[in-house]
Amino acid sequence: MDSIIIAAGLGSRLRSVAQSKPLARVCGISLIEIAVRQLAVAGVSRVVVVTGYMADEIEAVLPALAVLTKVEIEAVRVEDWTLANGHSVIAGAKHVEGDYLLVMADHILTSEIFDALCATDVPVDGVVLGVDHKLENPLVDPDDATYVCIDDSKNITEIGKGIDGADAIDCGAFFATSGLADAIAATIVDGKPGSLSDGMQWLADRGKAKVIDIGQLWWMDVDDPVAHSVAQRELPSQLPHLLEA
Repeated sequence: MDSIIIAAGLGSRLRSVAQSKPLARVCGISLIEIAVRQLAVAGVSRVVVVTGYMADEIEAVLPALAVLTKVEIEAVRVEDWTLANGHSVIAGAKHVEGDYLLVMADHILTSEIFDALCATDVPVDGVVLGVDHKLENPLVDPDDATYVCIDDSKNITEIGKGIDGADAIDCGAFFATSGLADAIAATIVDGKPGSLSDGMQWLADRGKAKVIDIGQLWWMDVDDPVAHSVAQRELPSQLPHLLEA
């Protein structure tokens, strides 16, 4: 199975830790390495890493990471990394065949989340998103989180920042068809910035965006120094296999 990792943005909130967010280290391991290794555990055989800001530095570590994980890794540069993150999805999706897992480089997730996504029936030309119903999750920054409203059939009705009456938090892991990139492209034509959330809302409006509840499975968005400190504390107990020599 293919996967896409979005690693193109500036990552300004984590600049005091590392100049490049994907290369920021948690317990001595870069975030990009954690993402690839977790995908490999889930059975992914090929990863497309979409780069932009500090692309040369990120791409330089990928060959050794491919050897370490025995996963084929292809780097793809988004044309303009200052644009909304959906442009990176579009760039990466051109280099995958069939359905794929999608994750952000600054998210750490247990491989079981990827397993659960892949075991779910994805809507035709649609997407499945992993969500956390623990709205008071202490590991989540409420000012940065993307929230989701869901109906009784596990369809997304609304997704975005600062949603009133949200049911869950977007944990940043997707099982997508080619319809996701097409949806983002459609929103750009409509004059929207072309964010991933724009594309997700477009699909939700057409009944093509569903969720799975990740339950008690662990995840984190390492977006700022506070979250980085928490990740340093949490990683040894949550994902101890990453630290085994």
